[in-house]
Amino acid sequence: AVLKELVELVPEIRKEPGHQELFLHALLERERLHTTAIGDGIALPHARNAMGGLLKRSILVFGRHSGGVSFGAVDNKPVQVLFLIASPNLTDHLAMLSRLSRVLRDTKLRSALLVMTKPQEILRSMEEAELGTAKPA
Repeated sequence: AVLKELVELVPEIRKEPGHQELFLHALLERERLHTTAIGDGIALPHARNAMGGLLKRSILVFGRHSGGVSFGAVDNKPVQVLFLIASPNLTDHLAMLSRLSRVLRDTKLRSALLVMTKPQEILRSMEEAELGTAKPA
């Protein structure tokens, strides 16, 4: 259900009949192979292959679940923060995964993502964490 909600937020595939179902199916297939939950309450759901047939540009959708959802994480913690990743090509896809994996190591950022309410705040905090310029809490 959480993945379906995230997929419904992607404007490019909302316009095309059947694309949401194809994208959701690709995400679910990836989860069947191995969870995209990376621990510490975070998941990076993504399809196994690039979404070149569905997307013209890379997308990143942020989602948060206050109670947390079971996602099969190695640390058995429920997932509260999700970043849905999709790209039309493998290079961008891997670059997005890599950058997110690095920036989400920042414990202050992970905590902040649970309470921030404005997209601009989230983006600014992620950029600051990536540049190593995060302001002390």
